[in-house]
Amino acid sequence: MSAEPRSLARRLFEPASIDSQAPVARIVTYALLFLWTLVVVVPLYWVFITSFKGPGEVDNGPFYLPFVDFAPSLQAWDFMLVQNYTLRPYMNSVVVAVASTLLAVLIGSLAAYALVRIRFQVKFAAVAIFLILLTAIIVAVATFGVRWEIAIVVAAALFIIALFTLVGRTELAVGNNDIEFWIISNRIMPPIVAVLPIYVMFQQMRLLDTQVALIATYTAINLPIVVWLTRDFFAGIPLDLEESAQIDGASKFRVFFTIALPLVRSGLVATFLLVLILAWNEYLLALFLSNADAQTMPVLVSAQNTTRGPQWWNMSVLITVMIAPVIVISTVLQKHIARGLLVGAVKG
Repeated sequence: MSAEPRSLARRLFEPASIDSQAPVARIVTYALLFLWTLVVVVPLYWVFITSFKGPGEVDNGPFYLPFVDFAPSLQAWDFMLVQNYTLRPYMNSVVVAVASTLLAVLIGSLAAYALVRIRFQVKFAAVAIFLILLTAIIVAVATFGVRWEIAIVVAAALFIIALFTLVGRTELAVGNNDIEFWIISNRIMPPIVAVLPIYVMFQQMRLLDTQVALIATYTAINLPIVVWLTRDFFAGIPLDLEESAQIDGASKFRVFFTIALPLVRSGLVATFLLVLILAWNEYLLALFLSNADAQTMPVLVSAQNTTRGPQWWNMSVLITVMIAPVIVISTVLQKHIARGLLVGAVKG
């Protein structure tokens, strides 16, 4: 018995099989993908060709096609990469972004794993005393001129004494959910709120305009993102695997490094790339904490907005150099990133 032929409307709007799209749906899908490709690619193309223009082509444009609308020139590339010595800010960005990202992923993944596998009961009194002593350190260093090394040692001693005396007599405690909320709330706070205290702290420590200050700051501000993302990755690991390793004598650290981390490596790669991009593009903190020795690429790009106006051709050279490694890394790690975004998304 032959199947009844479908009408034109059904052939256009209904798929022929369950694993295919209807013709109209396929056309709409590819049209939307094409438009989105234009939205992504055209700005990159415009920045790239602008790096080969001069003031005349930028001011009298727009010109779209090299060798057709205008004669490309390497003047901006020569000025920024050879005469202006862009290598130092570029290497600062590489060192600061990579080092802070590695530290944030390592520390954040350890914290996330602990929050998933260990049940914490932190006494509220210990948290309150810690915050009070931290405030006392800041006041002592900034107001009374006490050396920060001495202030930290005294505060640490007082905190240890309080742990063995006052804290043990209290019962009110915070749990894992409270700790997780506190961690992510640090990221919710606008960076402009914390930038001045951070500036004063590193000024007192004589670490302004150093890579150490930027690495420490970027690690701290990106830790909440790492903890929040990797928490779900570790929660998706079957507990039986870790319990079997512990029965065989493996410690918590060995279980973490030999079992947990390999199972969520795709998620860690996606987290690493996200945090790397955030550190690579960060501007506000770098503007306050760096000057000449530790200047990063975003600060150098903004410096091209001079008294004569924005030097778009020089900016385009720097932006092209900045985005090139991110595009290469994203292309190489594409499979891990796509897989990592789905790790922990479906839980059985």
